[in-house]
Amino acid sequence: MRIGFIGAGKVGFTLGRYFSERNMYVSGYFSRNPESAKEAANFTASSYYEDIEDLVANSDIIFITVPDGVIGTIWEHLKTLSEIGNKIICHCSGALSSAVFSESNQVGAFGYSIHPMYAVNDKLTSYQEISKAFFTIEGDEKYLGYFKELFESWGHDVQVIDAECKIKYHSAAVFASNYVVALMGVAQKLLVECGFDEKLAKKALSPIAINNVGNIAKVGVVDALTGPVERCDVGTISKHISELDGEMKMTYIVLAKQLIDIAQTKNPGRDYSELIELLNTQLKQKD
Repeated sequence: MRIGFIGAGKVGFTLGRYFSERNMYVSGYFSRNPESAKEAANFTASSYYEDIEDLVANSDIIFITVPDGVIGTIWEHLKTLSEIGNKIICHCSGALSSAVFSESNQVGAFGYSIHPMYAVNDKLTSYQEISKAFFTIEGDEKYLGYFKELFESWGHDVQVIDAECKIKYHSAAVFASNYVVALMGVAQKLLVECGFDEKLAKKALSPIAINNVGNIAKVGVVDALTGPVERCDVGTISKHISELDGEMKMTYIVLAKQLIDIAQTKNPGRDYSELIELLNTQLKQKD
Protein backbone atom coordinates (compact mmCIF):
# COMPACT_ATOMS: atom_id res chain seq x y z
CA MET A 1 0.00 0.00 0.00
CA ARG A 2 1.50 3.33 -1.11
CA ILE A 3 0.49 6.18 1.20
CA GLY A 4 0.25 9.76 -0.05
CA PHE A 5 -0.49 12.90 1.93
CA ILE A 6 -2.43 15.96 0.91
CA GLY A 7 -1.39 18.56 3.45
CA ALA A 8 2.00 18.96 5.07
CA GLY A 9 1.30 20.21 8.56
CA LYS A 10 1.98 18.65 11.96
CA VAL A 11 -0.27 15.62 11.45
CA GLY A 12 1.01 14.95 7.93
CA PHE A 13 4.62 15.14 9.07
CA THR A 14 3.98 12.95 12.11
CA LEU A 15 2.02 10.16 10.44
CA GLY A 16 4.26 10.12 7.39
CA ARG A 17 7.39 9.62 9.47
CA TYR A 18 5.62 7.16 11.76
CA PHE A 19 4.45 5.07 8.80
CA SER A 20 7.80 5.15 7.04
CA GLU A 21 9.62 3.98 10.18
CA ARG A 22 7.28 0.98 10.24
CA ASN A 23 8.19 -0.02 6.71
CA MET A 24 5.10 1.46 5.07
CA TYR A 25 5.73 3.00 1.66
CA VAL A 26 5.11 6.75 1.80
CA SER A 27 4.76 7.97 -1.77
CA GLY A 28 4.94 11.64 -0.85
CA TYR A 29 3.23 14.97 -0.27
CA PHE A 30 1.18 17.58 -2.04
CA SER A 31 0.40 20.90 -0.37
CA ARG A 32 -0.75 24.35 -1.39
CA ASN A 33 2.48 25.42 0.28
CA PRO A 34 5.17 23.76 -1.87
CA GLU A 35 7.94 24.44 0.64
CA SER A 36 6.05 22.57 3.38
CA ALA A 37 5.49 19.63 1.05
CA LYS A 38 9.17 19.55 0.11
CA GLU A 39 10.17 19.67 3.78
CA ALA A 40 7.77 16.84 4.63
CA ALA A 41 9.07 14.78 1.72
CA ASN A 42 12.64 15.21 2.96
CA PHE A 43 11.56 14.38 6.50
CA THR A 44 10.02 11.08 5.36
CA ALA A 45 12.43 10.22 2.52
CA SER A 46 9.53 10.42 0.07
CA SER A 47 8.57 12.57 -2.92
CA TYR A 48 7.21 16.05 -3.41
CA TYR A 49 4.32 16.36 -5.87
CA GLU A 50 3.56 19.54 -7.77
CA ASP A 51 0.21 18.19 -8.97
CA ILE A 52 -2.42 16.59 -6.78
CA GLU A 53 -3.42 14.30 -9.65
CA ASP A 54 0.06 12.76 -9.72
CA LEU A 55 -0.01 12.07 -6.00
CA VAL A 56 -3.39 10.36 -6.32
CA ALA A 57 -2.20 8.26 -9.25
CA ASN A 58 0.90 7.13 -7.32
CA SER A 59 -0.86 6.31 -4.04
CA ASP A 60 -3.19 3.56 -2.87
CA ILE A 61 -4.07 5.27 0.42
CA ILE A 62 -4.48 9.05 0.52
CA PHE A 63 -4.46 10.87 3.84
CA ILE A 64 -6.00 14.34 3.71
CA THR A 65 -4.21 16.02 6.62
CA VAL A 66 -5.54 19.57 6.39
CA PRO A 67 -7.81 21.67 8.66
CA ASP A 68 -11.31 20.23 9.04
CA GLY A 69 -12.97 22.98 7.05
CA VAL A 70 -10.90 22.20 3.97
CA ILE A 71 -11.33 18.40 3.86
CA GLY A 72 -14.67 18.51 2.07
CA THR A 73 -13.42 21.00 -0.51
CA ILE A 74 -10.44 18.82 -1.35
CA TRP A 75 -12.64 15.76 -1.63
CA GLU A 76 -14.99 17.54 -4.02
CA HIS A 77 -12.01 17.94 -6.34
CA LEU A 78 -10.59 14.45 -5.78
CA LYS A 79 -13.82 12.68 -6.65
CA THR A 80 -13.76 14.24 -10.12
CA LEU A 81 -10.43 12.61 -10.94
CA SER A 82 -10.37 9.52 -13.12
CA GLU A 83 -7.65 8.01 -10.90
CA ILE A 84 -9.82 8.05 -7.76
CA GLY A 85 -11.37 4.61 -8.36
CA ASN A 86 -10.34 1.97 -5.80
CA LYS A 87 -8.41 4.53 -3.73
CA ILE A 88 -8.62 4.54 0.05
CA ILE A 89 -9.27 8.08 1.28
CA CYS A 90 -8.63 8.97 4.93
CA HIS A 91 -8.76 12.03 7.11
CA CYS A 92 -7.58 12.45 10.71
CA SER A 93 -10.28 14.76 12.05
CA GLY A 94 -11.65 13.90 15.45
CA ALA A 95 -14.95 15.66 14.80
CA LEU A 96 -15.72 14.73 11.19
CA SER A 97 -16.88 11.30 10.08
CA SER A 98 -16.21 9.55 6.79
CA ALA A 99 -19.52 11.03 5.58
CA VAL A 100 -17.49 14.04 4.45
CA PHE A 101 -16.40 11.81 1.55
CA SER A 102 -19.81 12.06 -0.06
CA GLU A 103 -20.58 9.80 -3.02
CA SER A 104 -17.34 7.89 -2.48
CA ASN A 105 -19.09 4.63 -3.32
CA GLN A 106 -20.31 6.11 -6.60
CA VAL A 107 -16.75 6.89 -7.72
CA GLY A 108 -15.39 3.58 -6.44
CA ALA A 109 -13.38 5.00 -3.52
CA PHE A 110 -13.41 3.97 0.15
CA GLY A 111 -13.59 6.65 2.86
CA TYR A 112 -12.32 6.54 6.46
CA SER A 113 -11.73 8.73 9.45
CA ILE A 114 -8.65 7.58 11.36
CA HIS A 115 -8.01 9.60 14.50
CA PRO A 116 -5.15 9.26 16.99
CA MET A 117 -6.18 10.41 20.46
CA TYR A 118 -2.99 12.36 20.84
CA ALA A 119 -2.13 16.05 20.83
CA VAL A 120 0.25 16.43 17.88
CA ASN A 121 2.09 19.59 18.87
CA ASP A 122 5.40 19.39 17.00
CA LYS A 123 5.81 18.33 13.39
CA LEU A 124 9.40 17.19 13.88
CA THR A 125 9.18 15.23 17.14
CA SER A 126 5.59 14.01 17.70
CA TYR A 127 6.20 10.86 15.63
CA GLN A 128 8.35 9.63 18.51
CA GLU A 129 5.42 9.70 20.94
CA ILE A 130 2.42 8.81 18.78
CA SER A 131 3.19 5.13 19.29
CA LYS A 132 1.40 5.56 22.66
CA ALA A 133 -1.80 6.88 21.08
CA PHE A 134 -5.19 5.19 21.10
CA PHE A 135 -6.70 5.12 17.59
CA THR A 136 -10.32 5.26 16.54
CA ILE A 137 -11.42 4.22 13.07
CA GLU A 138 -14.69 4.68 11.22
CA GLY A 139 -15.66 4.21 7.60
CA ASP A 140 -16.37 1.79 4.78
CA GLU A 141 -16.60 -1.84 5.86
CA LYS A 142 -14.17 -3.07 3.20
CA TYR A 143 -10.92 -1.92 4.84
CA LEU A 144 -11.94 -1.46 8.48
CA GLY A 145 -10.36 -4.77 9.40
CA TYR A 146 -7.18 -3.92 7.51
CA PHE A 147 -6.64 -0.65 9.39
CA LYS A 148 -7.60 -2.13 12.76
CA GLU A 149 -5.15 -5.00 12.37
CA LEU A 150 -2.44 -2.69 11.04
CA PHE A 151 -2.50 -0.34 14.03
CA GLU A 152 -2.91 -3.19 16.49
CA SER A 153 0.17 -4.86 14.99
CA TRP A 154 2.10 -1.73 16.01
CA GLY A 155 0.90 -2.05 19.59
CA HIS A 156 -2.00 0.41 19.51
CA ASP A 157 -5.37 -0.06 21.13
CA VAL A 158 -8.01 0.53 18.46
CA GLN A 159 -11.75 1.16 18.64
CA VAL A 160 -14.05 1.07 15.62
CA ILE A 161 -16.82 3.62 16.20
CA ASP A 162 -20.01 4.68 14.44
CA ALA A 163 -20.10 7.82 12.33
CA GLU A 164 -22.96 9.17 14.45
CA CYS A 165 -20.70 9.14 17.53
CA LYS A 166 -17.89 11.28 16.13
CA ILE A 167 -18.96 14.60 17.67
CA LYS A 168 -19.56 13.10 21.11
CA TYR A 169 -16.30 11.18 20.82
CA HIS A 170 -14.41 14.33 19.89
CA SER A 171 -16.02 16.18 22.80
CA ALA A 172 -14.56 13.55 25.12
CA ALA A 173 -11.10 14.06 23.64
CA VAL A 174 -11.42 17.84 24.03
CA PHE A 175 -12.38 17.47 27.70
CA ALA A 176 -9.38 15.24 28.33
CA SER A 177 -6.93 17.42 26.42
CA ASN A 178 -7.80 21.05 25.67
CA TYR A 179 -10.00 21.65 28.68
CA VAL A 180 -7.29 20.40 31.01
CA VAL A 181 -5.20 23.26 29.62
CA ALA A 182 -8.05 25.65 30.45
CA LEU A 183 -8.26 24.36 34.03
CA MET A 184 -4.52 24.67 34.50
CA GLY A 185 -4.81 28.22 33.19
CA VAL A 186 -7.44 28.99 35.83
CA ALA A 187 -5.31 27.44 38.57
CA GLN A 188 -2.25 29.43 37.45
CA LYS A 189 -4.25 32.65 37.38
CA LEU A 190 -5.44 32.09 40.95
CA LEU A 191 -1.88 31.51 42.17
CA VAL A 192 -0.71 34.66 40.42
CA GLU A 193 -3.42 36.53 42.32
CA CYS A 194 -1.87 35.07 45.48
CA GLY A 195 1.52 36.59 44.67
CA PHE A 196 3.14 33.87 42.55
CA ASP A 197 4.80 34.83 39.31
CA GLU A 198 3.76 32.71 36.30
CA LYS A 199 6.95 30.65 36.29
CA LEU A 200 6.62 29.75 39.96
CA ALA A 201 2.89 29.03 39.56
CA LYS A 202 3.69 26.56 36.78
CA LYS A 203 6.37 24.93 38.93
CA ALA A 204 3.98 24.62 41.87
CA LEU A 205 1.09 23.17 39.88
CA SER A 206 2.95 20.76 37.60
CA PRO A 207 3.66 18.00 40.17
CA ILE A 208 0.08 17.80 41.42
CA ALA A 209 -1.31 17.81 37.89
CA ILE A 210 1.13 15.19 36.61
CA ASN A 211 0.58 12.98 39.65
CA ASN A 212 -3.19 13.24 39.29
CA VAL A 213 -3.19 12.31 35.60
CA GLY A 214 -0.87 9.43 36.40
CA ASN A 215 -3.25 8.16 39.08
CA ILE A 216 -6.22 8.40 36.72
CA ALA A 217 -4.33 6.35 34.14
CA LYS A 218 -3.33 3.82 36.78
CA VAL A 219 -6.50 3.34 38.86
CA GLY A 220 -9.28 5.20 37.03
CA VAL A 221 -11.25 8.35 37.82
CA VAL A 222 -13.20 6.90 40.76
CA ASP A 223 -10.23 5.68 42.81
CA ALA A 224 -8.10 8.68 41.81
CA LEU A 225 -10.60 11.21 43.18
CA THR A 226 -9.56 13.05 46.35
CA GLY A 227 -10.27 16.50 47.73
CA PRO A 228 -13.13 18.41 49.30
CA VAL A 229 -15.91 17.13 47.01
CA GLU A 230 -14.92 13.50 47.63
CA ARG A 231 -14.83 14.20 51.39
CA CYS A 232 -18.11 16.13 51.19
CA ASP A 233 -16.38 19.08 52.87
CA VAL A 234 -19.22 21.53 52.49
CA GLY A 235 -17.51 24.23 54.57
CA THR A 236 -14.37 24.34 52.41
CA ILE A 237 -16.32 24.25 49.16
CA SER A 238 -18.57 27.07 50.37
CA LYS A 239 -15.49 29.17 51.15
CA HIS A 240 -14.04 28.43 47.69
CA ILE A 241 -17.24 29.58 46.03
CA SER A 242 -17.38 32.77 48.08
CA GLU A 243 -13.82 33.66 47.02
CA LEU A 244 -14.50 33.21 43.30
CA ASP A 245 -16.68 35.25 40.99
CA GLY A 246 -18.01 35.37 37.47
CA GLU A 247 -17.26 32.57 35.04
CA MET A 248 -14.58 31.14 37.29
CA LYS A 249 -17.16 30.65 40.05
CA MET A 250 -19.62 28.98 37.70
CA THR A 251 -16.91 26.71 36.33
CA TYR A 252 -16.06 25.59 39.86
CA ILE A 253 -19.71 24.82 40.68
CA VAL A 254 -20.42 22.94 37.46
CA LEU A 255 -17.29 20.81 37.82
CA ALA A 256 -18.09 20.14 41.47
CA LYS A 257 -21.47 18.77 40.43
CA GLN A 258 -19.75 16.43 37.98
CA LEU A 259 -17.36 15.30 40.72
CA ILE A 260 -20.28 14.43 43.02
CA ASP A 261 -21.36 11.69 40.59
CA ILE A 262 -17.87 10.19 40.78
CA ALA A 263 -17.67 10.66 44.55
CA GLN A 264 -20.98 8.88 45.12
CA THR A 265 -19.67 5.92 43.15
CA LYS A 266 -16.54 5.85 45.31
CA ASN A 267 -18.43 6.37 48.59
CA PRO A 268 -21.93 4.92 48.16
CA GLY A 269 -22.64 5.20 51.87
CA ARG A 270 -21.76 8.88 52.17
CA ASP A 271 -24.53 11.50 52.20
CA TYR A 272 -23.82 14.25 49.67
CA SER A 273 -27.25 15.87 49.89
CA GLU A 274 -26.04 18.99 51.74
CA LEU A 275 -23.34 19.59 49.16
CA ILE A 276 -25.75 19.03 46.28
CA GLU A 277 -28.16 21.56 47.84
CA LEU A 278 -25.35 24.11 48.19
CA LEU A 279 -24.31 23.78 44.55
CA ASN A 280 -27.87 23.86 43.24
CA THR A 281 -28.61 26.98 45.31
CA GLN A 282 -25.55 28.71 43.88
CA LEU A 283 -26.63 27.86 40.33
CA LYS A 284 -30.14 29.20 40.96
CA GLN A 285 -28.69 32.46 42.25
CA LYS A 286 -26.75 32.75 39.01
CA ASP A 287 -29.94 32.27 36.99
